[in-house]
Amino acid sequence: MGKHFSLVASDNFKLGAYQAEPSGTAKGGIVVIQEIFGVNHHIRAVCDRFAAQGYAAIAPALFDRQQPNFESGYSPDEIANARKFVANPDWGAMMRDTQAAVDAARKFGPAAIAGFCMGGSIAFLAAAKLNGLSAAIGFYGGQIAKNADEKPKIPVQLHFGEKDASIPMSDVDLIKQKRGGDCEIYVYPDAQHGFNCEERGSYNEAAAKLARERAREFLQKHMKK
Repeated sequence: MGKHFSLVASDNFKLGAYQAEPSGTAKGGIVVIQEIFGVNHHIRAVCDRFAAQGYAAIAPALFDRQQPNFESGYSPDEIANARKFVANPDWGAMMRDTQAAVDAARKFGPAAIAGFCMGGSIAFLAAAKLNGLSAAIGFYGGQIAKNADEKPKIPVQLHFGEKDASIPMSDVDLIKQKRGGDCEIYVYPDAQHGFNCEERGSYNEAAAKLARERAREFLQKHMKK
């Protein structure tokens, strides 16, 4: 459904990206930020789903600076290998690459960002630091609590699983305490980390369906041309 193309960041670094477009005129553009598994089958499927809703979706390959075209599955070995990319993350570089994707998404109208896992944290940071966005959605971003003093410039919606082994509820409570006034925050009972991904053992159909519906309504509300 989509195509692969290149983006150029502000420091002239060239990175890959996947783009899916709707059949008709786009309602806007959505930047989709990957998990630690690269722009893999799941992230491309997320883009395709947004395209089916009428948006042009762009997923920048944020690990291209370390290993071009990296993508991974979800076996224990693959997960262990993927973790090396975030052992010492260059957040500044990833934000520059994300801004390049935002700029590309704006060609389709108002732009939003949606991120998962590592990408959920980037979506939250983008809401506070980047320009040109109308809305941000973060799924199970593990670094949001550490950055909860950052004030978003745009509407933000955050999704967490109550049984997430890597994001304790104390972190979510801290985010609610600091950002409850300017972020929509949802917690899904019985949902684990990665509950939105059909390809992972932690997939939770009920939670994913509800979260996606909330995200769809949120985008509809905040991405007016």
